[in-house]
Amino acid sequence: MRTIWTGAIGFGLVNIPVKLFSATHESRLDLDMLDKKDHSNIKFQRVNEKTGKEVAWENIVKGYKVDDEYVILDEKDFEKANAKKTKTIEILQFVMEDEIDSVYFETPYYIQPDKSGARAYALLREALRKSKKVAVANYVLRNKEALAILKPIGDVIVLNKIRFQEEILDADDLDLPAKSQIKEGEMKMALTLIDQLTEKFDISKYKDTYTTELLKLIKAKAKGVATKTKSVSAKPTATKDLMAQLKASLQPVRRTAAR
Repeated sequence: MRTIWTGAIGFGLVNIPVKLFSATHESRLDLDMLDKKDHSNIKFQRVNEKTGKEVAWENIVKGYKVDDEYVILDEKDFEKANAKKTKTIEILQFVMEDEIDSVYFETPYYIQPDKSGARAYALLREALRKSKKVAVANYVLRNKEALAILKPIGDVIVLNKIRFQEEILDADDLDLPAKSQIKEGEMKMALTLIDQLTEKFDISKYKDTYTTELLKLIKAKAKGVATKTKSVSAKPTATKDLMAQLKASLQPVRRTAAR
């Protein structure tokens, strides 16, 4: 794993030196972009709009336009804006996790303590576990302030980045159905179906089978083997057939295989 941030967790007056690591990776296939004519790789270049010439990474700086002129910023400038936030995951409060709507959750990271902070790290981890609460914290990563929760999973404290309220779009403009459209019999049947399909959640049951199937198709095409496309209907359930569809779902209950 590669360290993506180094700093400290601020827990009251306790500072815990830590490193941040990505906790996830993409499971999709790494597909290259090619020219349709000769299958040559497509490359993206950083080009100076005036000269048309490529610019090396070491010659690229960041700037913000003020009155048609750019103010150039370096890494020290970003730290000067708020040195504490660039180096500290500051715990602001503690809450019950179910108080935070899932729409706010974004990206998980692993937090590893430096040796000097191991004891304080273990104390925070076990205190969170015993209290059954999560810590709400803020920090700056890649020149952007972020909000997060800290929670223990096994022996590691996980930082899960969450979105600010202003980053969530308002759903009021969507055309959504009213509760009055629901019939009592349909609701009872839907609740029965939910009950029958309810079981303890086990994430290991669910696999990314699409990537596996796509890889099979790629290998078949490489061998010149033709594959058939399965017909899938996107036709919605007609309103008048809703009760019949619910009943059919219950006779017998068809549990979907892990996908």
